[in-house]
Amino acid sequence: MNVGSYLWIWRSEGPVYYKGYYHLFYQYNPFAAIPGNIEWHHVVSKDLIRWKFLGATLKRDQWYDANGCFSGSITILDDGTPVILYTGNSFENKQVQARADPEDPSDPLLRKWVKAPYNPIAPIPPGYNSSQFRDPTEAWRLSDGMWRMLVGANAGEGGLIGTALLYKSTDFQTWNFSNRLHENPTTGMWECPDLFPVRIKGRKGLNASAVGKGVLHVLKVSLDLNKHDYYSVGNYLTETDTYKPLIAEIDTGIGLRYDYGKYYASKTFFDPIRQRRIVYGWTNESTSTMDDVAKGWAGLQSIPRIVYLDQRANTSLIQWPIEEVQTLRRKKITVKDVNLEGGEVARLMDVSGVQVLVVSNLREMPFTSLKFERMSFFLVANHVALFRSLQLDIEVAFKIPDVKQGSTPTELIAESGPSICSQKGASMRGMYGPFGLLVLASNDLTEQTAVYFYFVFTKKDGWKTLVCSDQSRSTVSMNLTPDKTTYGSYVRVYDDEKLLKLRLLVDHSVVETFAQGGRTVITTRVYPKFAQSKNARVFLFNNGSETVNVDSATVWNMATVRFVDFGQ
Repeated sequence: MNVGSYLWIWRSEGPVYYKGYYHLFYQYNPFAAIPGNIEWHHVVSKDLIRWKFLGATLKRDQWYDANGCFSGSITILDDGTPVILYTGNSFENKQVQARADPEDPSDPLLRKWVKAPYNPIAPIPPGYNSSQFRDPTEAWRLSDGMWRMLVGANAGEGGLIGTALLYKSTDFQTWNFSNRLHENPTTGMWECPDLFPVRIKGRKGLNASAVGKGVLHVLKVSLDLNKHDYYSVGNYLTETDTYKPLIAEIDTGIGLRYDYGKYYASKTFFDPIRQRRIVYGWTNESTSTMDDVAKGWAGLQSIPRIVYLDQRANTSLIQWPIEEVQTLRRKKITVKDVNLEGGEVARLMDVSGVQVLVVSNLREMPFTSLKFERMSFFLVANHVALFRSLQLDIEVAFKIPDVKQGSTPTELIAESGPSICSQKGASMRGMYGPFGLLVLASNDLTEQTAVYFYFVFTKKDGWKTLVCSDQSRSTVSMNLTPDKTTYGSYVRVYDDEKLLKLRLLVDHSVVETFAQGGRTVITTRVYPKFAQSKNARVFLFNNGSETVNVDSATVWNMATVRFVDFGQ
């Protein structure tokens, strides 16, 4: 389901819809499964799910990009022609901004591109570091007729001031520095900035130039310091070409993240066909560089997500898998109204294709990896169906325990959520939680990836709900050195809501989690040794002391998508 390739695949570049095709470019090292030798490669799709390769688009063949064709974007000009703006890394490792145009704009596949003879196009302002000046955004234009774009940079002692530099142009060829759109004094280099409008009401997307009544803006940056994508919602002040967050305490770089797991260097675009804004992100590995070299590949692109303003909070975003993902759903099973007492685990489905016996109270089984005080194991669905549980779409809803959420908005404590998740793995027992799902799990649970809710209480903030993804028991392989962090954060839950909801997309080594309709999202990478193919299982579990009720759980087997060269 996810877009990947052999060797090293890196950041999403220039997503755009053009003449009947969705286009996605990405950074690629054609020689090894490590960073370096970066050029742009190109895939196309009719539905954002089934992709075909078109090969290299931008190669390292000019003095200004000899050491790499770095991140960039595509802008559609007034005549409908797409233009690439990207960063070139020169012979001297100085970063410059460059332009490329399609050789034949009538070609819907945009197979060949020509670099502008007048490159570079945007001089670096005095006082900035030429090795920290990259990743131009999609351009937009206001009523004065001037085009605008952002370039990521840093400033100050030690480069700790992260900033987005705003450039203007009248002809899309010569760009002049205007001012800093926004900055943060403690975040370091801002990579891959993205400024886009969102509707205050409704889920439809907007093109990059939309401003005015009923519109807010999102400023997202990728922090080079910790490799996470941060954003805030605020106002784009067109009179001064500056940005102001709605809540200073959760300004860009110090508050909310797109994703609380393995997700970086994201890029959005406006889909004019379905009137939606879509975000892509790069999902890096959880293994070491030596592991990546040994297996011969590293990195992939996430499932595309629609993104829009949370209508209830107005200070955060909703992300959700595009609806085309559902075209891959095949066989399914559904269970309803299951009570899980403290310490119980229930196998949600059989993937072996044979009849399974109903078993309970398997206390002698090696469940010590979960450290449950009491372990019951029972089957809640024994459908005789062959499920390839390496590719699944799972939706589960739990009835919310009878507790009142604290008054402190989760946005204001968002940055503390990841550290609390890392402390409270699936084996840490509380009153309410952890409870959730075990995916890519072996029969004896020695391998498992736990995705779960966990209720925490403090006098200051009251009851708050965490959603976490625990990789610590994802593999028993001694040949890998995987990241075993527990990722996650808080998720906003309202008093009038009756259910806690999870949606998981499981795709071999990727687990993408969407909590409460996409208010909090977590992507993890795991590499089980035994829980593969028919040997992978899915369980419901409750390691809290209080009983929880599973209102419903549905699992779909997902069709495999084969990526081929165009024309095959």
